Amino acid sequence: MAKKNHDTDVAFIEALAKLLQENDLTELEVMRDYGENDSLNVRVSRAKEVVQQIAAPVAAAPAPAAPAAAPAAEAPAAASNDPASHPGAVPSPMVGTAYLQAEPGSPAFVNVGDTVSEGQTVLIIEAMKTMNQIPAPRAGKVTRILVEDGSPVEFGAPLMIIE
Repeated sequence: MAKKNHDTDVAFIEALAKLLQENDLTELEVMRDYGENDSLNVRVSRAKEVVQQIAAPVAAAPAPAAPAAAPAAEAPAAASNDPASHPGAVPSPMVGTAYLQAEPGSPAFVNVGDTVSEGQTVLIIEAMKTMNQIPAPRAGKVTRILVEDGSPVEFGAPLMIIE
């Protein structure tokens, strides 16, 4: 009897792995209860490659020997290139898929250069088949949109810059 449970458990785990792949999920956890003191706890996960597109800084021509204070002056400039550290960054409140428009073919909620008011919907994040409107946390001008329509986003990842 244990052999049969083992074979069905293997088939069950393989089906979970297939679900994981087909639905582009990163993790599934399931508990199967066969009766008293007989259960199967399965957690299937896979690493999902997260690609952040950040513009590479343009390399400057080598400068002649500079005083020791020059590297300290360059550090704030390098930090300002990181969109997550920008004071106007709008972080993702959840993991999901970002959409810049309400439905395919409709106009985008906002474009670079648009002025937005606090609370205005700037994009939608789909999480678990639920569309979540993401409001602008402050009024200002959209200077950068850091995600593409339909791209996956992680919690805390910068979505756009509003200055």
